[in-house]
Amino acid sequence: MKYVVYLAGEIHSDWRNELKAAVTKSGTDKFITFTTPVTNHDASDNCGVHILGPESDSFWKDHKGAGVNSLRTKTLIKQADIVVVRFGEKYRQWNAAFDAGFASALGKQIIIIHPHEFDHALKEVDEAASVVARTNEQAAEVLSYIVRGELN
Repeated sequence: MKYVVYLAGEIHSDWRNELKAAVTKSGTDKFITFTTPVTNHDASDNCGVHILGPESDSFWKDHKGAGVNSLRTKTLIKQADIVVVRFGEKYRQWNAAFDAGFASALGKQIIIIHPHEFDHALKEVDEAASVVARTNEQAAEVLSYIVRGELN
């Protein structure tokens, strides 16, 4: 079986490549197809006005971009078998919380990644997840275990 895993969450670090590298190291990468949001921050912020035309008000600029990005995000989450959502330490990721909630509403299996200090703030998000990992490596080990049915 090949799993489709959507990597949701913050786009300000290299966590996706770190997780993918850990999955590759375990040898289970041939059983997983990863999908992601647009991780180029400028492209993500400006796609709406680039495609649909300029806006003088930042609210409408953001609204256009969010609409375009949401087409991609919702489609890829619907197609995923598993959704991994990482909450980074630098910014509040409302989009990550939304992605987790959307995935939960669709009945998707969810792996959440965040540090201990976010436990209280994310308790409802964590409750919707099958797994709460603290590191990318733990999430990669969970994916490897799911694919192989064996511990590394």
